[in-house]
Amino acid sequence: MSANPATTTETGKPSGSGTGFRIPTVPFWAQIVTGLVLGVLLGWLARSQDIDWLYTTLDQIGHIFVQLLKLAVAPLVFFAILVSITNLRKVNNAARLATRTLLWFMITSLIAVAIGLAIGLVTNPGAGTGLTPKDGAKPESSGSWLDFLTGIIPTDVITPFTELNVLQIVFMAAVAGIAALQLGEKAKPILALSESILALLQKALWWVIRLAPLGTVGLIGYAIADYGWDLIGKYATFTADVYIGCALVMFGVYPLLLATVAKVSPLQFFKGAWPAIQLAFVSRSSVGTMPVTQKVTERLGVPKEYASFAVPFGATTKMDGCAAIYPALAAIFIAQIFDVQLGIGDYLLIAFVSVIGSAATAGLTGATVMLTLTLSTLGLPLEGVGLLLAIDPILDMMRTATNVAGQALVPVIVASREKILDLDAYNSASASPVDGYPDADAEAPADADRKDAVPVPA
Repeated sequence: MSANPATTTETGKPSGSGTGFRIPTVPFWAQIVTGLVLGVLLGWLARSQDIDWLYTTLDQIGHIFVQLLKLAVAPLVFFAILVSITNLRKVNNAARLATRTLLWFMITSLIAVAIGLAIGLVTNPGAGTGLTPKDGAKPESSGSWLDFLTGIIPTDVITPFTELNVLQIVFMAAVAGIAALQLGEKAKPILALSESILALLQKALWWVIRLAPLGTVGLIGYAIADYGWDLIGKYATFTADVYIGCALVMFGVYPLLLATVAKVSPLQFFKGAWPAIQLAFVSRSSVGTMPVTQKVTERLGVPKEYASFAVPFGATTKMDGCAAIYPALAAIFIAQIFDVQLGIGDYLLIAFVSVIGSAATAGLTGATVMLTLTLSTLGLPLEGVGLLLAIDPILDMMRTATNVAGQALVPVIVASREKILDLDAYNSASASPVDGYPDADAEAPADADRKDAVPVPA
């Protein structure tokens, strides 16, 4: 008997040219959009029909997804920062790259907070809401400059990881990274172990990221079921202000900087960075999105050695949405509710806090610490935070998307200015990294063959 040509070949793959059935692969962005639509429908159904089991299910699905992301946050931040600092030894002019990265973080934050203040002053988001000071409540935890400065140094090495104090974890990782650079050859075993652990954590987190469409159903569905459209309507002006402000920064300021400063195509940037931006919108976590952000940044032509420093650094300190636009608008909103007049000096203080204190936000979901830091600096009642907690998850999606877009933007700008951006890679970046995250071994040849790879000093 002759073999059936449509069965299998020696490689074990179907050999038929049209007789076999193949299940089409759904792009990850389409999965996210499907989850978003399904979440809205299920949330509306749970609320309108008062279906308790559906409400609880959506809550648990979203909660588990966020918990899985948070589970990896502490070790991921520590080893990402440690490895990123030591990777600077492979880059020429490392100090200048680090300085320019920080400078552009501050410049873009200053522009973002200025836009937030301008929108707030024009729209008066606190007027006509029907809210009063009695509707507010103090948050369980708050931030102040004293807490911010003294809280950087941990009392022990365990508590920051168990309590997820990202700022203290960043401090310890930075100290360990600098110490490793000073030790030189003696630190090589530790660095090799750290790089292996980081690769392991990123691989595990990638599995969690693949669950993002399901997490989207839970998070969006629960938000709709719990808050409803009525609450969103009460905060309509403030919500619109946050989304418009973030959109102006992301689709106005960033493209302008790309076109004029980096001299590259803004459309190509969003084409390449979109996988990270859409995941940030769903997960509401800059740190959770960090592996995707780093991958898309590298695919946009930023040298891996520099991207592995700039992206983790940005994921914990670069917050144009959470630490610039949002606190500016929130301060104006709360001041209007409590009938407090803000002056020029207060607006300058908001800008100062947004640019200098953004590290307090630390890449986690929500921006309560940054908001309380801003309010305490201005002398505004901390009870105002309670006015915004209910609407916060809906706002946080757009804020985090803006954060991550900025975290990918700055390395592109700096790499372009330093003439180390691979323009061929930038102009050809298109594939979503979530559709197939390659193993570390598979990445090595591509990185080794890149003509713009940053030279390693002998």
